[in-house]
Amino acid sequence: MEKVEELNIVETNKKCIYQKTSKIFWIFIIGSILGYIIEMIVGLVQNGRFVSRQGLLIGPFIQVYGVGLVTYYLVIGKIKNKNNIKIFVISMILGGLIEYLFSLFQEKLFGTISWDYRNLPFNINGRTSLLHCIYWGIGGLLFVKYILPHLDKLDIGYKYKSFKIITVIFMVFIIFDITISGLAGVRHLERRKNIQPEGKVDIFLDKYYPDSKLREIYSNAKEVVIDEF
Repeated sequence: MEKVEELNIVETNKKCIYQKTSKIFWIFIIGSILGYIIEMIVGLVQNGRFVSRQGLLIGPFIQVYGVGLVTYYLVIGKIKNKNNIKIFVISMILGGLIEYLFSLFQEKLFGTISWDYRNLPFNINGRTSLLHCIYWGIGGLLFVKYILPHLDKLDIGYKYKSFKIITVIFMVFIIFDITISGLAGVRHLERRKNIQPEGKVDIFLDKYYPDSKLREIYSNAKEVVIDEF
C-alpha cells in the first residue's frame, strides 16, 4: 500500500514538473514572438519598411523578450498584488539586467551586437540605458495587467494529449533552432578570424549559413572589432 502511495506521489510530482516546465516554455515562446512583433513595428517606424530583426535563424523569435517575459512571470507574478511603483521599479531593474547580459554574451560569443545605446544619456556601456529600462518598467506593468491574468489558461491544455505532443515537438524544434543559431554565430566569428572549417558541422555551416546569409537574417546586428576580445 505504501509503495503504491509513493508511486502516486512520484507520478504526481512528475506531472507537476512537466506542467511547470511546459508553461515556462510557452511563456518564453509567447514573449519571443511578441518581441519580434514589437521590433518589426519599431523597424517600420524607423525605416519606413519592414526589416528582419529575428533573434534565431528559423522563425519569428527574439529570445531576449522571451527570457524577459519568463522573468516577469517568475518574479513579478509573485508581487502582482503590490503597488504599481514597486512593479515598475523591479521590472526596470530586471529588464535592464537581461538586456545588458544578452548584449554582453552576444558580443563575447559571436562578435556582434544587435543594439548600441551609447548615443543615449544614462547608458551602461551602450548595452542598456535609462530610457530602455523605463520601457521594461512599462512592460512589467502591461504584463501584470494584460498578460498575467490569461497565463493560467495554458494549464487547460495539459489535459489534452494533442497539446502535450505539440509541446514536445515544439520544444525539440526550439532546442534545434537555438543550437544551430548558436553554432552559426560562433562559426561566423571563426570565419572573421580566418579559422578554417574543422569537421562536417563547420562545412555545413559555411555552405548553408555563410556571412551573407547571416547578415540578411540578422540585419540589425553589427560586427564588433575582433581585437576587443
